[in-house]
Amino acid sequence: MSSGPLAGITVLDLTHYLAGPFGTQLLGDLGARVIKVEPPAGDLTRSVPPYFVGDDSAYFLSTNRNKESVVLDLKIEEGRDLIRSMVAHVDLVVESNRPDVLERLGLGYDALAGINPAIVMVSITGFGKDGPYADRPAYDAIVQALSGVMSLTGEPGAAPVRTGVPIGDLAAGLYGVIGGLAALHEARTTGQGRHVDVSMLDGQISMLSYLGAYYLASGDIPPPQGRGHLSNPVYRSFQAADDQFVMVCANTQKQWEGLCRAIGVERALTDPRFATMGSRNEHREEVWAIVEPAFRTRSVAEWLEPLRVHDVPYAPLQTVDQALTDPQVRHRNMVLSFPEHGCDLIGNPIKVLGNDRDQHRWPPALGSDTAAVVEEFGPVLELGSAR
Repeated sequence: MSSGPLAGITVLDLTHYLAGPFGTQLLGDLGARVIKVEPPAGDLTRSVPPYFVGDDSAYFLSTNRNKESVVLDLKIEEGRDLIRSMVAHVDLVVESNRPDVLERLGLGYDALAGINPAIVMVSITGFGKDGPYADRPAYDAIVQALSGVMSLTGEPGAAPVRTGVPIGDLAAGLYGVIGGLAALHEARTTGQGRHVDVSMLDGQISMLSYLGAYYLASGDIPPPQGRGHLSNPVYRSFQAADDQFVMVCANTQKQWEGLCRAIGVERALTDPRFATMGSRNEHREEVWAIVEPAFRTRSVAEWLEPLRVHDVPYAPLQTVDQALTDPQVRHRNMVLSFPEHGCDLIGNPIKVLGNDRDQHRWPPALGSDTAAVVEEFGPVLELGSAR
């Protein structure tokens, strides 16, 4: 099953729940061997309701493809000894425990580096390894709230809401993969590993992006973004005659002109208030007073062709079922079929041209690989043993 640019890399996965498993699944998708270590009761997400395929929840299945499962009790010395033995042979350790948990078990970075100086460890936590919040528990919605991301999500004047997808968890998983691969590249060159410290809150602060920069440059606090954009009144969704929405992103002057022609409001092209993006943004209410009624004259389906003909970036606002049957999504293999399990899974978004794998391992049953891994990595090595 191992193929792809990370073939030959072995990852020890000590993560649980969402952020870490999402990141290690990407590593497995790209060809790394990922050995997932679970406690005797299994990853907590195996039992998350409401949907199950066999004994495992859909939640668990969404982030544990292309992995092996080993059951170890790290509360006992035998379990910790096997981890030490494995570390002598693996390249990357990814963990998502509270700070100092592994240190108390004798499995912190310094201890593991004593076994394998080239080992790279990625620690994914809510707030990082240090700072006044380091010991606090954190979940996706917690970091969305603290980071300001939640204050930007929702319609102006309404209560703030979290993003519909768990962006705090998912971003942390992505940043963990980026940091881990960067440190792994260095270790391959120098023989010296690194400890990569990834915070969910840091990730959300970084994703404030231009909205954070707007505040730092002006002192103005960005409001909820709703379905629009602070810089452009026609970068937003518009409601059509069938009460459905079409998203339009007319960013350039050419696209603005195309939009006006597509929806039949050519008169706006000669209005000096709308001559530039800056002036349109200053008169955004007047822009909407012209554009919104025009969109209400036809259904979304009827608008798609005129927008396409006039080269205006557009998209119908799709529900999840529509998105997962979209021809572009299917063409890109973003839905993987596992007919023997009677269930599909979301695919890998990273396409390595000429080397995309066409086979994937179904998420493992709890402990399905324990015996084989114990046999492979025994006998236990002592601290300080060479790789």
